[in-house]
Amino acid sequence: MVFHLDTDLPRELAPLAWMIGRWEGAGVVGYPTIESAHFGQELEVSHDGRPFLTWQSRTWLLDEAGEKVRPLATELGFWRPFEDGEVELLLTHPTGIVELYFGKTEPAKVELRTDGVIRSPHAKEYNAATRLYGLVNSNLLWAMDMAAVGQELQSHVSAELKRVG
Repeated sequence: MVFHLDTDLPRELAPLAWMIGRWEGAGVVGYPTIESAHFGQELEVSHDGRPFLTWQSRTWLLDEAGEKVRPLATELGFWRPFEDGEVELLLTHPTGIVELYFGKTEPAKVELRTDGVIRSPHAKEYNAATRLYGLVNSNLLWAMDMAAVGQELQSHVSAELKRVG
């Protein structure tokens, strides 16, 4: 699929322009407190002409045949780029967690770490995370390390997504 740069893209979004579009793919989730499993993901990254990106991600558990079993995580949020390659990612989850990530952009790469995590009284313990996003061979690859439920920061999830729109 050919990537077309929007001519109306605000200048501030240039370092993140490669993320804009619809993506689909699969990955692996695991943690000491859960069994490792494969998941599917749909991701939409868009803009409305203002200098931020809108982020909508849905994931679901896959069976051994690659068929959807049940919904997993949903994320809604915003990417806010700043001068000198700095960027914020604000994410909300229906599980009662809000995350604020801060990091740096490089050409076709973003590295982030949580600057703040807010949990509702009913949310599971979740303390910190790092995320890495990159464009590799025209695919969006990403990985997340997490510190939660009494565990140190360690690998939690990774995926490879193909641009579908």
